[in-house]
Amino acid sequence: MPEERRGAATFQGSPLTLVGPELKAGDQAPDFKLTGTDLKPVTLADSKGKIRLISVVPSIDTPVCDLQTRRFNQEAAKLPDSIAVLGVSMDLPFAQGRWCKLAATDKIKLASDYQDHAFGRAYGVFIKELKFLSRAIFVIGTDDKIRYVEYVREIARHPDYEKVLEFLKTCV
Repeated sequence: MPEERRGAATFQGSPLTLVGPELKAGDQAPDFKLTGTDLKPVTLADSKGKIRLISVVPSIDTPVCDLQTRRFNQEAAKLPDSIAVLGVSMDLPFAQGRWCKLAATDKIKLASDYQDHAFGRAYGVFIKELKFLSRAIFVIGTDDKIRYVEYVREIARHPDYEKVLEFLKTCV
């Protein structure tokens, strides 16, 4: 039975249960198979040799998730090619693709965990009560080790953008 972390996140103050381990810097990044907006698989190995910034949001169609994804798309334009930026949610690939067109994003790649929720469970961001992903940021090194983690406790709040962007500067 997968690990359950009761109260590890909240939504508007109400406690939620996250399924999966609480990953930490130094842990091996779990492999994953997500679905891209083109319906093709997206895996950790697709960006092998790069530093990976993974921005996890509950739903691309909510205000904070929209702003978070737009922000990381803008920041990705300033980052070197040695850093890949991936946005992950439970939204269907069609909805993610529609959002990308409307938001005119071209630097962040979106992928969905809608099929089996394996990413959410492996990275400890699957919300048991709501069946979507909790807000989080992961930075994975070229060696596939996790270098930075932020689980945003209140999922209606933004992550610490400045902290992760400062951290990324130390990686290149």
